[in-house]
Amino acid sequence: MLLCIDCGNTNTVFSVWNGTDFIATWRMETNHQRTADEYFLWLSGMMRVQEIAGAITEVIISSTVPRVVFNLRVLSNRYFNCRPLVVGKPECRLPVEPRVDPGTTVGPDRLVNTVAGYDRHGGDIVVVDFGTATTFDVVASDGAYIGGVIAPGVNLSLEALHASAAALPHVDVTMPEKAIGTNTVACIQSGVFWGYIGLVEGVVRQIRLERDRPMKVIATGGLAELFSQGFDLFDSVEYDLTMHGLRLLNDYNKDLPA
Repeated sequence: MLLCIDCGNTNTVFSVWNGTDFIATWRMETNHQRTADEYFLWLSGMMRVQEIAGAITEVIISSTVPRVVFNLRVLSNRYFNCRPLVVGKPECRLPVEPRVDPGTTVGPDRLVNTVAGYDRHGGDIVVVDFGTATTFDVVASDGAYIGGVIAPGVNLSLEALHASAAALPHVDVTMPEKAIGTNTVACIQSGVFWGYIGLVEGVVRQIRLERDRPMKVIATGGLAELFSQGFDLFDSVEYDLTMHGLRLLNDYNKDLPA
């Protein structure tokens, strides 16, 4: 079985692929100080519950936090007896190389989402990922990542507002009943919600103008559903996009000649 690991700035997700389906998914807080032994102690307990402990033979890792990669490599080598494939490293080949400025390093999560989005929807798409940052990944007609946009994430914006303005409370993001808030919490919720609706609409509109062609918009990430309700922002909302891309990249690299 294949263990896919997606390490973001806030959470790390582990999913197990049995060759046909993802049969288990677990999430933990990202912590660069967590050791390989701690990862395994937690993971092995989860795997025993679903009776898949000892069945992992392959591991692929995507991490936006470089400091966690070492211990995830140790986890793979020590406990699963395999060399992990790490997205963004030279040993992990891509079906189509990114077309960006020389010397630019593209985030592994963005590469994975590009591969997954192209597989499911073809080229000329924009993948909007609502994570710690809200990212827009532009995929060309041949499946190449050709650039994008990075904006502060929704929860990051709320935390910054709360931290910088002592009188403003921390609130949960939700769709407000109306745009004009009549109390502080409602005002903040309206600003964040409608602000991000406007952000997505404006960025996508500009991308389409620059590309001068129809562009499908695919959303992923934990808050994608919130911003899709009642609006025609996205052609598709897909929560498993990153894991699908990791599985595809693992298969692609296995099929390459040694």
